[in-house]
Amino acid sequence: MSSRHLSRSIAMQSLYEWDFYDKKQDLEKIVEKNIKEFGPGLKDRSFVLQLVNGVVKYLPELDKIIEKAAPQWPIDQISIVDRNVLRIGLFELLYGDEKAVPPKVAINEAIELAKSFGGRSSGRFVNGVLGTIFKEMLKIGKEKGSPEPEELPEEILSSGLIYRKKDGCYQVVLLRDIFGYWTFPKGHVEKGESLSQALKREIKEEIGLKEVKIIKKLGEREYIANDPQKGRVKRKVTDFLVEATGSTKLKIEKSSGIKDAKWFGLDKISNLQQYKKAKEVLQKVTNYLKTQ
Repeated sequence: MSSRHLSRSIAMQSLYEWDFYDKKQDLEKIVEKNIKEFGPGLKDRSFVLQLVNGVVKYLPELDKIIEKAAPQWPIDQISIVDRNVLRIGLFELLYGDEKAVPPKVAINEAIELAKSFGGRSSGRFVNGVLGTIFKEMLKIGKEKGSPEPEELPEEILSSGLIYRKKDGCYQVVLLRDIFGYWTFPKGHVEKGESLSQALKREIKEEIGLKEVKIIKKLGEREYIANDPQKGRVKRKVTDFLVEATGSTKLKIEKSSGIKDAKWFGLDKISNLQQYKKAKEVLQKVTNYLKTQ
């Protein structure tokens, strides 16, 4: 284990203990105890102190940003491990030395802490929250020197707008993401998969629909995304119209990326918050279904 990773682990465990006891214990003594117990060979303890003291100094600001990025999770409802991992990762993102610790390294380190000390979904939750914040940082130019779009790495995704007919009326499935937008299932095409195979797998994993039929290709689109680990990437998405042919009961994957999933009648979707490109696809499907 690298000394910096060990330092982050000790900082997290110290903040966890301090937080567990309602911040009433002497944090400096907790840190010293944990260094002796978990890092007896640690040569430089200054990084531990930098992280702990930095989190304490900026705690109100850090918590406000975390709550804004994960509005469904008030800070006191996030597990003690997860919220202190987020605080450390966010402190490094906002106030750390980018040359010593690039943003992607700070996020990856936080994810590893979450996986090591948190629950089964902690890594994905931390990834989602810090990824959201990192995206906003990129928008305001926090990270410089990003490549131009034509130089960006490409990712291939498959997306599907799923419909069913209930009581004589068509309905479509929409998913609400961490940003509050209603969209539809979309996932990366893995090695050896076709677009249709990837889409069926993604639908099953994200919302639990096992029996679906791909009706037709709707089109293709491209956009630039800010991946928390890879940075800016060009994503090419192929959209399909998909019919739910079996059980239509939705079962949401417990991940940071999906907050809700519902069936909507075609007359109920116009006022929903949607991405521009997704809205265009949805309008195309609405027009098609109205002619069936």
